[in-house]
Amino acid sequence: MTLAYWCVFITIFLPIFCAAYAKRLGGFTMADNHEPRAFLAKLSGKAARADAAQRNGYEIFPPFAAAVIIAHATGNAAQFTINFWALLFVASRIAFIYCYINDKATLRSAMFGVNLLCIMALFIAAV
Repeated sequence: MTLAYWCVFITIFLPIFCAAYAKRLGGFTMADNHEPRAFLAKLSGKAARADAAQRNGYEIFPPFAAAVIIAHATGNAAQFTINFWALLFVASRIAFIYCYINDKATLRSAMFGVNLLCIMALFIAAV
């Protein structure tokens, strides 16, 4: 398995981390497990932003995974190039989560831009 595939694997768990962090900050209990989405909808502050980062993680994952798989499948991209963009995606994704939770809106948007750049670069490398 390539480093880029490991990056896809790591990216699967980032939203789960965000959800767990949101629940911890929000005081989630087993009683809340009957309606966890209703619990998350009532959060505010850092907990709400962690939940928002979770939802954004699920939105950005499919294009990233597709880009990595397509870059591998075409055989046109060098493995170093695929690994570089995949690693940069993971690093900028972690920075995005940090910025989102800590209400650093401008830097968060910049990190999301880096996420998109990585995805586009992977698709371009596949050409």
